[in-house]
Amino acid sequence: MSAAVARTGGISLIVMAVAAALSYGYVQGSLVVDGDAAGTFANLQASPSLFRAGILGWVLIMACDAAAAWALYLVLKPVHPGLSLLGAWLRLAYTAVLGGAVSSLIVVSLLTGNREVALSGFTRGELQAEVMLHLHAFEAVWSAGLILFGGHLLIIGVLALWSENIPKPVSVLLLLAGFGYIVVHLCGTLVPGYGEFLQIIKWVFMLPMTAGELGLGIWLLFKVPAARVRAQAAS
Repeated sequence: MSAAVARTGGISLIVMAVAAALSYGYVQGSLVVDGDAAGTFANLQASPSLFRAGILGWVLIMACDAAAAWALYLVLKPVHPGLSLLGAWLRLAYTAVLGGAVSSLIVVSLLTGNREVALSGFTRGELQAEVMLHLHAFEAVWSAGLILFGGHLLIIGVLALWSENIPKPVSVLLLLAGFGYIVVHLCGTLVPGYGEFLQIIKWVFMLPMTAGELGLGIWLLFKVPAARVRAQAAS
């Protein structure tokens, strides 16, 4: 494994975290008003360029996901080739699902930023309802995909735990993050009515879900060039 591969993985994970914070945390967080179709529609019409920038951020995230899947496979292949390959395929499958979710955001951009669409026979109320439907579709499809992403992180966490050089706190955070993603989004998909319960679970797993991959990215960027990942004798 070359230092360039490790740095590619580290940079991809860090760039992805920043892009997600901007696209989801800032752009959608500032424009989408939960439960307020009229307010959301007005915000999106007032800031079409900002919303499109958020979509470009999601495209960047998908590219980083693909690069990270490839880099992590190569980094962790010496630990266990089969599991590292499965982990890579799970991340690529999640990326494909995310691409489907982002297509709903493109439809929202067309409905709110294209005057010809707005004048094509829809009433304003119908347009607002259609926009909210596609925004909810994005959330639902992305949430389902994050179950696959949780499976990927569980595998990466196990491989990191088996390796000699990856810090054990990072391994534990990855395992907790993987478990957290699966629990939160599986419950959100199967029992969406329990909002307060899901919020509690999200708060419980917020730290590992945030810090797990970011910690791995920092380690790949700065530590791997000095040490190869090797499997322990337990394998």
